[in-house]
Amino acid sequence: MTIYNILFLIILLAGASLFTFNVRKIIRNINLGRDLKINDRKGERWKTMLRVAIGQSKMVVRPVAGIMHILVYVGFIIINIEVIEILIDGIFGTHRILSSILGRLYDVLIASFEWLALGVIIGCVVFLIRRNIVHLKRFISKDLDGFPRSDANIILVSEILLMTAFLKMNAADYILQGRGIAHYIPVGSFPVSAMFLVPMLNGFSTSFLEVIERSCWWFHIIGIMAFLNYIPYSKHFHILLAFPNVWYSNLNAKGRFNNMPTVTNEVKIMLDPSFVAPAIDPNAVPSKFGAKDVTDLTWKNLMDAYSCTECGRCTSVCPANITGKLLSPRKIMMDTRDRLEEVGRNIDKNKIRDYKSQPTSLDNKSLLNDYITPEELWACTTCNACVEACPVNIDPLNIIVELRRYLVMEQSAAPSELNVMFTNIENNQAAWKFSPADRLNWAKDL
Repeated sequence: MTIYNILFLIILLAGASLFTFNVRKIIRNINLGRDLKINDRKGERWKTMLRVAIGQSKMVVRPVAGIMHILVYVGFIIINIEVIEILIDGIFGTHRILSSILGRLYDVLIASFEWLALGVIIGCVVFLIRRNIVHLKRFISKDLDGFPRSDANIILVSEILLMTAFLKMNAADYILQGRGIAHYIPVGSFPVSAMFLVPMLNGFSTSFLEVIERSCWWFHIIGIMAFLNYIPYSKHFHILLAFPNVWYSNLNAKGRFNNMPTVTNEVKIMLDPSFVAPAIDPNAVPSKFGAKDVTDLTWKNLMDAYSCTECGRCTSVCPANITGKLLSPRKIMMDTRDRLEEVGRNIDKNKIRDYKSQPTSLDNKSLLNDYITPEELWACTTCNACVEACPVNIDPLNIIVELRRYLVMEQSAAPSELNVMFTNIENNQAAWKFSPADRLNWAKDL
C-alpha cells in the first residue's frame, strides 16, 4: 500500500465520520419534537414518494425550472456512481477497475456520464443566471438575505467545478491512453471531453497531463467529501431528506385540522352532560395547547424544516404575501430550522443528555415572538396554497396553526375581531351575535 492509498483512506474515513456525526445531530434535533405515529396507508405513501420525490411531479409544474432541476439532480446522482470505481481505485491503487468487469458496457456508461455532466453544467449555469442576473422575485426577497442567498450559489458553483474536473480528468486520460502510457489502458468512451477539452490539452507534455489527470481525480474525491459534509449545514440536505419527508407527508384532505382530545372532551361535556371524560393520569405532564417553541411541534414538523429547499414556491403563491402582508411560508420553515439548530447548540453547550424530559428553554427564547411574530401568523388565510405548491410536501400551515393555537388558548392573545367571534360561538353556537331562537326570523314572511 502506497502513501497515496493511505492518504485516500484517511480522507475517506474522516469525511464519512464527520458526515455521520453531523447527521446524528440532525436526527437528534428532529427527535426533539413531539411523538407522532405515521404508519398508515403504506401503499399510498410509497406511490406518493415515487411520484413526488423521485418523479418530481410538482417540480415540472414550472417547466423550465422543473426540467433543469431533473437534469441536474439525475445527472449529479448518476455520475456519482463513478465514485464506486474511484473508491476501489483509491483503496487498491488500480485504474478504472470496472472496465475489466463491465467490458463494452463500461464505454456506454462513461459516455452517458459525460453527456449528463454537460447537462449538469448547463442546468447549473441556467440556475445561476436566474438567481443572479434575471433576479426572479422569489430569489431576491429579504428572507434570503445572508447565508441562504450564498448557499445556493455555493452549491451550484461546486457542482460546475466537480463536473468540469470529471470531464477534464477524462480528457487527460484519453490523451494518455492514445500515447500508450502504461497504467492508462485504452478503455472508455469520452464524447464530450474529446469534443471540448482534448483539443485544449493535446499540446501539453505527458508528465503535465499525468499531473492534470491525477489532480482532477483527487479534486473529484475531495470535492465529493467536502460536498457531503457541507449539505448538513445547507438547504441541500433535502437531497437526502426529501424521500422520507414525502413518505411521511399528510395524506388527509387539505385543511383538515387535528382535534385536541382535551378540548374535544370539554365540548362533549358541554353538549352532553351525561358524557364522562376519561380519567386524567395525575402523574402526566400537563398538556399544552398549541406550540410556543420547536419542542412543542411534532417531529414531522421539524423534519419539514430540515427538508425545506428554500425554493420560495410556497411564498410566491401565498395570497397574504402577494398582497404585501408580512407572512412568508418559506420564512416560517427557515425560522423553524434556525431555532431548532439553536436549541441543538444549547443542548450541546450545556451537555444535556435527555432534553425531552426537561424541555424548558435554555436561553429564554422561543420560536414564537423571537423568530416568528403574531403579525405573520394572523396574516395567514389557511388556504393551503403553500402546502399544495411545495415540491417535497412540506406543510407550513400546520406550524402556523399550532403557533396560533398557543396564542389563543394559552395567552388569550387573539385579535379583537376573533375574540368577538369566539364569544358569539360560545354564547350563540354561531359566529354572529343573534340568538339561536332568532336565527330564522329572516324567513318569517316567506
